[in-house]
Amino acid sequence: MKNYYLLRLAMTLKMTGYSFTTVTPATHARVNSRLQGRWARNLTDVFGWSCPFWEGVISPELFEAMRNADVLNPQGDGWISRVRASTLHGQLFLHSAFPTTTSDAIFFGPDTYRFTNAIVRHLAGNTPVRRAVDIGCGAGPGAVVIALERPLAEVFAVDINDMALRYSAVNAGLAGATRVVTKHSDLLNGVDGGFDLIVANPPYLLDVHERIYRHGGGSFGEGLSLSIASLAKTRLAHGGTLLLYTGTAIVDGNDRFRAAVASLLDDSALEWDYMELDPDVFGEELDEPAYAEVDRIAAVLLTVRRIRL
Repeated sequence: MKNYYLLRLAMTLKMTGYSFTTVTPATHARVNSRLQGRWARNLTDVFGWSCPFWEGVISPELFEAMRNADVLNPQGDGWISRVRASTLHGQLFLHSAFPTTTSDAIFFGPDTYRFTNAIVRHLAGNTPVRRAVDIGCGAGPGAVVIALERPLAEVFAVDINDMALRYSAVNAGLAGATRVVTKHSDLLNGVDGGFDLIVANPPYLLDVHERIYRHGGGSFGEGLSLSIASLAKTRLAHGGTLLLYTGTAIVDGNDRFRAAVASLLDDSALEWDYMELDPDVFGEELDEPAYAEVDRIAAVLLTVRRIRL
C-alpha cells in the first residue's frame, strides 16, 4: 500500500510537467545558502531544492498525494518534503530529499546522469540483452533505462537497502518498465545465474558514518567497486558486459583503482577498457583526513566483456 501511494504521488507530480536536474551536494548547498530563509515559491523549490513550503504553494491534489504517501514533515507553520524528484532521459525519479544524511538515504546526482548515459551509449549498438542486473540500484535509474531500451529483457534491480528497493519499484512502475524485478541482494548473492549485462554505480567514497549510499570501503573507497569488478569472472554470460561507473582516488599521480583492476582482471576470457570521464569530482572530500594523501577523485568507467567461456 505504501508503494501505491508513493506511485500516485509520482504520477500526480509528473502530470504537472515538473522537471529538475539534480546537482552535487556542494552545489545544492551553495544554492540553498542563497535561498536561506526563503520558503518555496513553486514545485521546483518543493521537490527539487527541498525548501520548506506552505500548503497553498502546491495544488490540493498534490498536497493530498504527499499526505497519503507519508512524505511530509512539519516545518514551522508549514511543511517540508522527505522526497526529491529528478528528471532523467525523459523519466521522473523519486529519491531522498536534501540533505541526504540518513543511513538509508537514496542518492541521485551528476554521477547518475553519467552512469545512465554510459548505459544508453552501450545499448545504442543493438547489443542483445536477455538478462541484466543493476547492482546497488538506489532509485533504480540503471535498471529502468535498461528495461526501456530492451523491453523484452529480464532486468533485476538489487540492493541491500530496502528503502532503495521501494523507490526503485515505484520509479520503474512510473516509467512503465514492467519487467524490472526488485530484489534484496548483497551484490549478486541473492540472484542466480549469468547476465548479459551487469551495471553498477556503487558508493566510492570513505564516509566516517559509513552510510550505505556513500561508503565504498577499502583504502580510499574502492573496496566495493573491486568486489563488483570481480563478478565479471563468474557472473557474465558469454558475450556479456559489465559497466562499472565509479570513482577513484589519484595519489601522487597514480590511479590505484586502475592498478588493482589490471591485476584482478588478468584473465584471457575477459577483455576490458577503462575511461576517465571526469578528472575532478567531490573535491570537497579532499578536506577530510582520510583523503590527506589524495590529489583528486576522478569519475571513471570500467567496461569488461567476456569473450570466451
